[in-house]
Amino acid sequence: MATRGAVEPAVARMRADARRNRERILTAARETFSEYGTEAQMDEIARRAGVGVGTLYRHFPTKDALVGELVRIKLNDFAARARAKFEQDERPWESFADLLREQAEIASRDASQHRMIFAMTQEALEAALPTITELSAAMQALIDRAKAAGEVREDLVVDDIRTLMCGLGSIMAADLLGVMPYDWRRQLEFTLAGMRTGCPDTGA
Repeated sequence: MATRGAVEPAVARMRADARRNRERILTAARETFSEYGTEAQMDEIARRAGVGVGTLYRHFPTKDALVGELVRIKLNDFAARARAKFEQDERPWESFADLLREQAEIASRDASQHRMIFAMTQEALEAALPTITELSAAMQALIDRAKAAGEVREDLVVDDIRTLMCGLGSIMAADLLGVMPYDWRRQLEFTLAGMRTGCPDTGA
């Protein structure tokens, strides 16, 4: 797997104190993005982590690198759950739909996930690309199995899942900020219903 091969061994080779500092930085970054969104500053992250700014930049040379790692971790966990669903749950539709419900619930409890996404840049995205590829493959396997069972629409593609999850994240962010109190669970179930076989063609 590209992500684990490229990142985790390098972390494992760090001294124990360096690994602890790295974890403190990541925890502080999540807290800071939860509170400040795109206005989160590296100095504030270092302060909350209890490390010097130099230590922060040794681990993450740019804010984009830090955002990319946070996204990588999130998507790596999502991919691991997708692979587990494929291996452990032989019910094609249920394993697919339940995975999306679980991921949405996780995101709803972590403000950093749906506020941090607005700080994404091309550089941050490139840092997470190997994991995005892994997640796409895991989701494709679930979709293919559900199609083979005749339980989802033949025109369903992985990009539809990205669109759905990003849309839910925006709804969660709007609710969090008190801008528009939407019911994201209703939107999720509405979209899942449209993905199932037998749903009337919308012409989209």
